[in-house]
Parts: sequence; C-alpha cells; structure tokens
Amino acid sequence: MGNTESVVVQKRLARFRPEERPVVEGVFDKLQAGAGISSGAPGKIVTLEMLKSSMGSLAPDPMVRRVYHCMCGIDSGLAASGKSGSSATCGVGREQMVIFLADSLRGTSEERAPLVMAMSQNGTRLSTTVTCEQVAEFLQDLISAVVQILVHRGRLQGWKPERMGDGSLGIKLLAEQMCSELKPSEQGCCDVSCLEDWIFRVSQVSLYLEMLVAEGLSVSLSGRPAPTLLPPSRETPWKELKCLLDIPILMFLTPQLPDSYSAPWRLVFSTRLHGESFTRMVGGLMKRGPTLLLIKDTKGHIFGGFASHGWEVKPQFQGDSRCFLFTVFPRLRVYTTTGYNQHFMYLNQNQQTMPNGLGMGGQHGYFGLWLDSDFGRGHSRARPKCTTYGSPQLSGEEDFTVDSMEVWAVGKPPEPEEGEEGEGKKSILDMDPEVQAMMEMAGKTLHSQGLREPEEDQDQ
Repeated sequence: MGNTESVVVQKRLARFRPEERPVVEGVFDKLQAGAGISSGAPGKIVTLEMLKSSMGSLAPDPMVRRVYHCMCGIDSGLAASGKSGSSATCGVGREQMVIFLADSLRGTSEERAPLVMAMSQNGTRLSTTVTCEQVAEFLQDLISAVVQILVHRGRLQGWKPERMGDGSLGIKLLAEQMCSELKPSEQGCCDVSCLEDWIFRVSQVSLYLEMLVAEGLSVSLSGRPAPTLLPPSRETPWKELKCLLDIPILMFLTPQLPDSYSAPWRLVFSTRLHGESFTRMVGGLMKRGPTLLLIKDTKGHIFGGFASHGWEVKPQFQGDSRCFLFTVFPRLRVYTTTGYNQHFMYLNQNQQTMPNGLGMGGQHGYFGLWLDSDFGRGHSRARPKCTTYGSPQLSGEEDFTVDSMEVWAVGKPPEPEEGEEGEGKKSILDMDPEVQAMMEMAGKTLHSQGLREPEEDQDQ
C-alpha cells in the first residue's frame, strides 16, 4: 500500500489487526482519490482542502484546521512550517497520516499528548507549553464536532436538540469542566507531561478524539462499534416541552450514573407540563426507580441530584452512596458522597412533626438541596460544604425560588407489585383517552403512565 516502509510507521501499524491495516493505510489514498489524484502520483500530499472535503460535514472548520496543522507538525522534517500557508507549500505526507491515525485511534496517553498540544496551538509557532485557555478552545471545537457527528449520523437516541437548552452554552460548560481537571504549572501553562496526565485521567478526551478521527476520516475498524454517548429518550412529549438539558450536558451526566445504566430516560415530571405542584411531583417520583432531578432557580442557576433508589414518602433518610448532587450552570460539576453521614435522600409529606419536602444531603434545615412541600421555595445551605456530598451552595441564593423543574426516570422501572398493572394487562388509560385527559385536567396523578415498556420501533 504505497510507501509506508519506515520503521516508525511499521511499529504504528503493528497496533492494528492485519485486516485493519489496509483500512488505515488506505485513508491517505482515499483522500487523494477524492481530489482526483491518481494513486501512483509522485510526491503526493494531502492538503487542507482535501481534509475539508472528508471532514467538513461532520466537524466545524476550526476543528478540521486543528487536525490538519497537527498532522503537518508530525515529523517536522517532512512537514511545512506549521502555519496554514497555501496547499502548494504545505501538506500532509503519507507517513504523517499513518502516524496520526495510529496515535489518535490506538495510542497511549503519552502518544496522544503531543497531538493535543499541537491541536491546541492550532498552527501557531510550536512551543513546549500550551495555556489552559488554548486547551479550552480546542475542547470546544472537539465537543462541537462530536455533537455534529451525533446529529449527522442519527445517533441522538430520541433527543431533540431544537427542543432542548442552548447547546453552544453546554459546549462551553463541558469544555470548562474537562479543563478544570488540568494541573498546570504555577505560571498557568501545561507541558506535554501535564497533558499526558490529564488525558490519562479524563477519558472523554481520548473518546471524543477517537470518534472525531474515525468518523471524520471514515476509518471503520473491526470490533470497534461507535460509542453511545447518549441514553435513549422514550415517550418524551417534545412538542410541549422545552427541556432544561442539552446534548453536551447529557454527554457529561450520562457517564456519571452508576452501573452503566442503559435504560431509556423517561420524563416523569415537568413544571412546564404538569404545573407547580408538589403532590404531582411526588406522584411522578413514586415507583419509577432511580431518578435525576433538575432545577432552575429564578437567578438562572441550574442544578440537581441523582437518586439511586426509588423514592418513598417516609420520615427517614433513604438511598445509598451512589447518589450525588450536581450543578449545570454557571459551572458543570458533580459532587459525590463523602462518607460523613448517610443522609442521601429524604421525602416527606403531610407530617406534623417532621419537615415536609424533598431533600438530598446535609441535615434537616440545612440540606445540600431542599425543595419545600410548598414547591415554589427551596434552599441549598452548604456553608462551607454539604456534609453528605461535599458540595457548595448549588443555587444562586441560599434560599431560592424555583423557575422550572424536571424529573427524569433513568433506571429500569421496578416490577409492578401484585394486583398492579402487569404484562399483557390494559390500563383504563389505554382504553379511554378521554378519561386520561379528564384526570390530567383534574390534577390526578397518572401512576401507570410511564411504567409500560415503549413500543418497538417507536418513532421518536
């Protein structure tokens, strides 16, 4: 397959299975063929325009340029100056292409760190360090490309970006969160060893890079299915909903759930759909299994919690150490249990002696997250930190007012108890939609709604 004869290239190709190697080596010729250049032409290079023709529909232009400049910087004896220049004086050789593909798709964190360094510098004069701001800009372009791939490849799993939050803001929030894991020098710069440590610890960097390269350059490797970054969404009334989540936020929250939950997410409560009613919210929570709560306060802060167990109305704390609290805006963070106490979840209603409301973490009167049974009010009293989750104040003000709220069931629904609706049985809601509508108007909780398995091949 051409001139890939150097020892360096052969070592890189050895990472791939025998049947995969022609695919990797063939990327260069495929890009050439797309530009109308014959396979045997001497002195061949891949230009920026050729790369755009392959990746342009799946990645934003800035990301394509980053990839191109990174390839040009591999083995500087073969590459041009590293500046964009013109296609006549700058280009990517066959060996550079193979090395880039091997390091990005099958490389170690040590081998990927120089690639991230070069893509973060984006064609500027190469140096031995990069700033956190440069890394954040690279991440924004990389995450934008991943979101674009999910959209273009039809891998949204039933989610509707046009009915969700601002994806461009979500991209910035996710990039900032990933960047917060960097450990720069006192001068605020990162060298290759710093990036290597970061890539090793933050698995999304490699995952997103592999996805960009494999999809953008059509490198289909055996036994490497495309990663599923989003959970399935089922039975979501998108026409009536404006979701608090967006695609990048979902990409962040999904891997935080324990035990690799793969059950479809089901919206069981939304103030936009069901009104501001604590009773309706409790009805949506009950018998749903694990849930994710999402609150936006009137100051614009978005935050919430993951409940590992189905909620029960009782005066005791419940749940386990898999629960966590999180913030979405103004910063994207997750706060896991500290082991200090077991005050994971609390839900009570219509009691005279105990607090009535929903709480996660802390203690009565000082919850990490509390929603009063009056519903519109809550608090996040965590000074300096919530004892259960180590979280700071989540809301804009310690005592907050709810702007909107959503609850998503994210695990497998519990089996119906004896005497409840079961397999093959029809609910009255199935038989008479008018009854369902009347119950909705009367404010009745539809306990059977959402417990049924979705129909196969249902149009999302």
